[in-house]
Order: sequence, then structure tokens, then C-alpha cells
Amino acid sequence: MRDRIGTLLSKYDRRVPRYTSYPTAPHFGPQVGPGDYRRWLAELDPEAPLSLYLHIPFCDSLCWFCGCHTKVVQRRRPIAQYLEVLAQEIDLAAEALGPRRRVCHVHFGGGSPSILSPDEIEAVFARLNACFDITGDADIAIEIDPRDLDLAVIPALARGGVNRASIGLQDLSRKVQAAVNRMQSFEETEEAVETLRAAGIGAINIDLMYGLPHQDVAAVEETIDGALALEPDRLCLFGYAHVPWMKKHQRLIDEAALPGPEARFAQYMAASSRLVGAGYRWIGIDHFARPEDPLAVAAEAGALRRNFQGYTTDDAVARIGFGPSAIGVMPQGFIQNTTAMAAYRDGIGRGDLPIARGRALSADDRLRGAVIERLMCDLKVDLGHFGGDFTAEAAALDEMRADGLVEIDRGAAGPVIRVTAKGRPFVRAACAVFDSYLTPSETRHARAV
Repeated sequence: MRDRIGTLLSKYDRRVPRYTSYPTAPHFGPQVGPGDYRRWLAELDPEAPLSLYLHIPFCDSLCWFCGCHTKVVQRRRPIAQYLEVLAQEIDLAAEALGPRRRVCHVHFGGGSPSILSPDEIEAVFARLNACFDITGDADIAIEIDPRDLDLAVIPALARGGVNRASIGLQDLSRKVQAAVNRMQSFEETEEAVETLRAAGIGAINIDLMYGLPHQDVAAVEETIDGALALEPDRLCLFGYAHVPWMKKHQRLIDEAALPGPEARFAQYMAASSRLVGAGYRWIGIDHFARPEDPLAVAAEAGALRRNFQGYTTDDAVARIGFGPSAIGVMPQGFIQNTTAMAAYRDGIGRGDLPIARGRALSADDRLRGAVIERLMCDLKVDLGHFGGDFTAEAAALDEMRADGLVEIDRGAAGPVIRVTAKGRPFVRAACAVFDSYLTPSETRHARAV
């Protein structure tokens, strides 16, 4: 059996995108700029609800596994200065959109949004509420690092309407934590969860990782058991992406301590099995949710979506991104803010939306993106439903079919692709078949498993 897994990994554990968008971010370019974005905003249906993403690009210490755009700060002044510019960007986008557009989802990401003070949080929400009509049932989520969380911040989050918190836990082993520069006790994580719930922020997500240095199955299972003791609504099980050529701080990680492909696979499968055994529904490749959770309900109904935060119930027609590196999603295409703080600040100072690059969608992009999203979300896709000619792609999946990873049936109008239970870990490899931009020589992506 181990030889069989090794063979499958050697064939399909390739460097492929996570497919949180299509085309993927490496294929965005400077051909889309601030003027295009302003026009796209003005063209949106004024009655359609929007989604907002706010990037807080600061942490008080650097986790060596991190793949996010962030900066370590020890003083409050850079944060305060940034929030002033962020408020101006919110004003610029709201002006382009028109008065107080309806918002159904808000997500604070980072970096570490929990680094903000209560006054700063209240100021951000005041600006958002002045510019947008955030619905009473909106999903408002924030990513939290328990290590930098001042518990006095939590009432401010609740007053702002936050109703979901994603808690970074990663791994409970002290040896693993030391190897990635993230020392975090179970007790401080538990205290954060309890305080959030006491304040009325009841939807709790726990973020876990496998494939970290010194991790093994026993360590991963111990972490899973600790996470389950917190009784979260959702858990995310992310595979560590070691890309030191892109994230130079990852060079601080001892590569010799990283588990090999078969060891990573064993960790992934052991963690997934334990979570399913505890009653959670396996959503896509790396999310787990209680059966009654909206994410599981959406998955059951075929209404699950995928974006840059992973699997989601967010079905807004457009997602407006704020902050350096933030990516927005529009019916017309994708846009991304500049990552450099100075360029971000200077652009907004001129009254420009700080767009550095993007991608206008072609009809073929939309078609392939829809196919890939359904495969990632549903683990199946009826190609006949989309109307394109995917004869070559279906044929390219024949080897995966022969290996028992996918099934290909004849539907009423075209092939129906189903990913098997054995094939779930390799679904990104199946999606890559439909990616017309991906080249075999690309090395910038994480491995498929």
C-alpha cells in the first residue's frame, strides 16, 4: 500500500495552484489599472450585495511558515498611519460605487487583524458603516492570533458586528512551534475562544497545518484532539507550502526537518480521518464543518463557493479588497492592490485607487473558472452543463481514471467527472488539466497534497 501511495504521489503531487481564483494570481498583469477598476465599480448592479475584504498587513512577530503579505511592527504609529490611509481608500471605492451599497460579507485578514486596538477597530467599523449598508445578517469574520490578542479588543469586535473568528492554532507541539517561530500554548488559545464566545462571537473556526518541520502523525493527531476540545464550528487543515524562493524568511526553516511527500500525505489523511470521525463534514480538500454549519449546508446543496480565503458561502457579485496586496473580484475580472506600502500610500494620496495589476476575464476564462470551481467545491462537474468542448481535457484525465482517482461517465450533453474518495487529495491535479495558463515547468506553486 505504501508503494502504491508513493507511486500516486510521484505522479500527481505536482506544483499546482490552490485555485482560489482562475486565472490564478501569477497571471494578473499591469494591463488592468486604476481607471479600469473605477469603471468596473461604476458598472456594478446597484442592487446587488457586495463583499468586503480588509487587509491588515502587520504582526508583532513573524511566523516562519507564513506566506502572507505582512510586516513585523513593535510600535503603534505605523498601524495608526496605515489605518488613516485605509480609511481614505474605503472612501475612494465607496465614491466610485455610489451611496451606501449593501454588504453581506466582511472579512478582516492579514497579517494579524487582532493586533488592532479597541479604538482602531471602532474607527474602522465607523468608516465602513458610513460608506456601506452592512446588512443585519452579514457574515463578519476576523482572523485572530491569540498571542497578540488583547482580550479588551473582543468587546469592540462584537460591537462592530463581528460574528465569526478564525483562530490560528497550527500545531500544539512545542518542538514544531519552536521550529517555525510560533510559540503558542493551548491555554491562551482556549482563553481567546472562551472570551470570544462570552462576547457573543459564537462562530469559531480553527486553522491547523500539516507538513511543518518535525511534525509527524502523532503530533498532528494530538493537535487535532486539542482543537476538537475547543468545539469549533469549522476547521481548516492547510498543508505548509515551502516556497523560500518567494518568501525569503522561510529559509529560516530547517529543510531537513520537513516531512517528505509520503509523511505529509500520512499526516493529511490521519488528520482528516480524525475530524470526520468526530462528526465533521469534509468540505472540498481542506475544510471541515459541523453538519448544521452554513458551509456544510452550502456544500450539500451544491452552492459552495471558493475565493482567496478558501471555501465560503459568500456569493456576492463582487468582492472589494482594501489594503496593500488585497485582491478584488468583479464580474469583469480581478484586480490587485500594490503590495508596497509607499506606493499604496502615494497612490491614495493622489486620489487614485491603488491598483497595480489585474486580469480582465475572457469568455474562456469564465468557462474554465466555473468548471474548476465546481471540481474544487463539489468534487464533480458535468462538463455538458457548461457547453464548451472539453474533449481533450477529459482525455487528459484518463490516467487519473485508470489510477482510480476520477470516474468519467457519459452525461446527457457531455462527460461527467467525479473525483473518487481516493482522488480527493489530488483534486488540484485534476483541476490543472483545465488550466490553459499553467505550464509544466512552473515551480512557484505549492505541491498538490
